[in-house]
Amino acid sequence: MTSFVESCVETAAGSAVSVERRWRDRPRAKRLLRVLQDKKNILLTTHQQPDPDALASSLALGRLLRQKLPQAKISLSIKGEVPGGLNAAFTQNAQLELTPWDESLLSAYDAIILLDVQPSSRFSPLPENLPPIAVIDHHRARGRRPVCPFCDIRIDVGATSSIVFSYFMELEIDIPRDLAAALLFAIETDLAGAAGQPGELDNVALSSLTLLADPHKLYKMRYVDLPQSYYVAYHDGIANALWQDNALVSHLESVQSPEMPAVIADFLLRFDPIHWALVSAVSGQAMVLSLRTSSAKGSAADVMHRLVRHIGQGGGHRTKAGGFVPLETGSAAEIERLRKTLRRRLLRALGLKMARGQRLI
Repeated sequence: MTSFVESCVETAAGSAVSVERRWRDRPRAKRLLRVLQDKKNILLTTHQQPDPDALASSLALGRLLRQKLPQAKISLSIKGEVPGGLNAAFTQNAQLELTPWDESLLSAYDAIILLDVQPSSRFSPLPENLPPIAVIDHHRARGRRPVCPFCDIRIDVGATSSIVFSYFMELEIDIPRDLAAALLFAIETDLAGAAGQPGELDNVALSSLTLLADPHKLYKMRYVDLPQSYYVAYHDGIANALWQDNALVSHLESVQSPEMPAVIADFLLRFDPIHWALVSAVSGQAMVLSLRTSSAKGSAADVMHRLVRHIGQGGGHRTKAGGFVPLETGSAAEIERLRKTLRRRLLRALGLKMARGQRLI
């Protein structure tokens, strides 16, 4: 590393420490280590159907804990399968070593850490009667804040990977080049699209990790081979798009990966007149929803709650949100009826009159 790059890294690291000092009232890495100091068998896990941010933050925290708690066994396990497409490719390129999920063995761990999800979420992998010892997340959740020995929830941060990055800065631990690439890619993808809203810590993390990341590893993550289903989803998203005023709604047919509505919503939000984009898709026995907004007024999370009220679950951030609605039969008639309901609710939430709408193409 040249002296110039070293100087840049030191400057970026100093900025991260400065950000941390301004938030002294929130729990940090040293407190997490104190909570875990006597633990011997620690499980790290995240939400079901994890994205790169969930996976990278878990991977990074695992490496940090193995270095600072050598007496403890650190395991990373995911409930269910990692969905295909970008997520599966990331798992392969990041070389995640996953322990098979076994619910009957959860009681054997003396500490469980949840990342990028909270216990109240429907996508939490933990049973209700098994509280985690720590929660690290950046999502806004409805209801009461989790009660646990360590709780670091920062809704003004764009990615959980940025929070874990700050732990490395606080403890002055070097971030290996391959891990820097994984964290950088994860933060980029969580902030991707017109709805991305990086906070101060995210910007520090992005600038620091850009200097540290292995460029070859990063390139492989950014430019993976995509299956035909991705191109089918783009076709469906464009062909089915209807827009009215500043809102657009589209629907994908059955998708192999539940990440696709979010990918297509990010893409459609870039249509010039649009400030709100809602994309739905059938995945298994549920309709998956992704909502994006570039509007300074209103919250995607609040609108999503109105969309799924009494029929499903959802949540998210000010500019992006997700949700799902269980399907009873999965018939074409049920899906079409639900699509109309969601569009009507969206227009009502945005104060727009119900109209026929224009096709994008």
